[in-house]
Formats: sequence, structure tokens, C-alpha cells
Amino acid sequence: MIIRIDEYSDVPIYLQIRNQIVMGISSGELKAGEQLPTVRALALEIGINTMTVSKTYQLLKSEGYIMTDRKNGARVRKNIAQSGVISEENKTELRRIVSECRLAGVAKSELNKLIDEFYKG
Repeated sequence: MIIRIDEYSDVPIYLQIRNQIVMGISSGELKAGEQLPTVRALALEIGINTMTVSKTYQLLKSEGYIMTDRKNGARVRKNIAQSGVISEENKTELRRIVSECRLAGVAKSELNKLIDEFYKG
């Protein structure tokens, strides 16, 4: 999986990495049990500080997407807990996206098509 960083984005780099890894897991590009690059290797690959990658991995671990240990490094969790609930933060983000689509004149049916497409992965 290739991680791309937008240096001009308002989204912090650690969140950009986090979001791309979560999307990779969801789409199946990153498989359960798959090893992620070491903190140092990923930082070197995309030209950022190792502390930024470390912060990303800690966040992904706390959210239950990956597991880490000193011997095996970071791996995608085999069993990711499924609560079936949308977080308040994600509801707020979705509300913002829907509002922007509405203001841009995007039809609800078009938005629903995109949701279906993204949900399938």
C-alpha cells in the first residue's frame, strides 16, 4: 500500500496516514494479520519524522485496527471489533459532507450511489 501525504492539507499528517491505513483495511488492500512497515521504514519512505508515524500507530492501536509488539512490529488485527454504531465525530463529518454536497447541487441519489460504491470497497 502506498501512503500519500498532502503537505498543503489542513489535516495533520498523522491523521492522513491513519485514514489511508483504515481505508486500506476496509477495502481489503491491507489483509488481517498483514505486517505494516516499521515506524522507521514508513517515516523514511514518506519523508517524515518517526514520532509522527509512532503517533499514528498508537492511535490505530487504541482504535483497535492494529496490534503491536516489540517482536513482530505492527500488524492489522485479525478481529476488528464491530460496534455497529457511528461515532459522534463521524456523524459530524458526514453531516458536513452532506451539507457541502447539498450546497453544490449534488442529487441525493448521486450521493447514495457514491456511498454504495464506497461501502462495497
